[in-house]
Amino acid sequence: MQFPVITPPDQQAHREAVARHGQLTKPPGSLGRLEELGVWATACQGACPPHPFVRPQVVVFAGDHGVAAHGVSAYPSEVTQQMVGNFLGGGAAVNVLAAVAGAAVRVVDVAVDCDPAAVSAPPLVAGHKVRRGSGAIHLQDALTDAEVAEALDAGVAIADEEVDRGADLLIAGDMGIGNTTPAAVLIAALTGTEPVAVVGRGTGIDDAGWMRKAAAIRDALRRARPFIDNPIALVRTAGGADIAAMAGFLAQAAVRRTPVILDGVVVGAAAMLAEELAPGARQWWVAGHRSAEPAHTLALEHLELTPVLDLGMRLGEGSGAVVAFPLVQMAVRVLAEMATFADAGVSGPAGAPLPTG
Repeated sequence: MQFPVITPPDQQAHREAVARHGQLTKPPGSLGRLEELGVWATACQGACPPHPFVRPQVVVFAGDHGVAAHGVSAYPSEVTQQMVGNFLGGGAAVNVLAAVAGAAVRVVDVAVDCDPAAVSAPPLVAGHKVRRGSGAIHLQDALTDAEVAEALDAGVAIADEEVDRGADLLIAGDMGIGNTTPAAVLIAALTGTEPVAVVGRGTGIDDAGWMRKAAAIRDALRRARPFIDNPIALVRTAGGADIAAMAGFLAQAAVRRTPVILDGVVVGAAAMLAEELAPGARQWWVAGHRSAEPAHTLALEHLELTPVLDLGMRLGEGSGAVVAFPLVQMAVRVLAEMATFADAGVSGPAGAPLPTG
């Protein structure tokens, strides 16, 4: 799939935001990372002062993975389908967190291992299903070439749907038992890391499960390494339909000039693929948090993104990104609503004249 050349966020708006921070009633740099986040959001919006985000949208990409049948997760694969119902019922962690943050949640069945004809689901959920589960990547390819293309197209279409419906900030989330295994393989392949350095506990596996997961990642990485220079072949070999769809979604968000808050390790793997497919897309993203999964730190370093939060979270669903969203919103509102020295009649630094006008 060929994405258009990515246009970076507005550099003039970036410069104006930096200058405006110097005029606000505070010492320069005293709000630390909040200032950087506000400048980033302003550049993405292309206007200074920026406006608060009014329609943040979470999209949870759900898919099963064949490797889950080989003892790499603490939970059975049927939990993926059950959790889709939980999202729809508003009972998942991301639903609760998004309600507090003022964001909407959508879940999309990209590759849940269930018969779509036997499950009653709204078109927004079931309209982009690619297949029932992805292949067991330590033994076989995750997808066919045609399925990779279909999954990427699905991600692009979902991003377009949400932006066309008015979303002004996007968050990608994941749901899929076993999905940290392909994520770890993709991150290891793209960073040249050995398997043992990327194996995490996922849903909370014990030592025996960790050893099985490490072996599966080792074998999948052996299959994946010949394709590190070909992101399409890489996700076909060692990814999954949900991860490919997320990659298309993240790349298309950048095409549509829409900022994104990234979540944890699975979204991080998709983001690395998206940056390979659409170089420069990462300029439209901010890392919401650092996952407890070891591979996520490697992904963040590869993308040169500094996480907003580090709370030891490892749930997925977009939860860490949603928790970071209010801080991004605060950063925007500081630039938009805080008084300047001139507005407030407050003296600037010692030796500087009282601002006027």
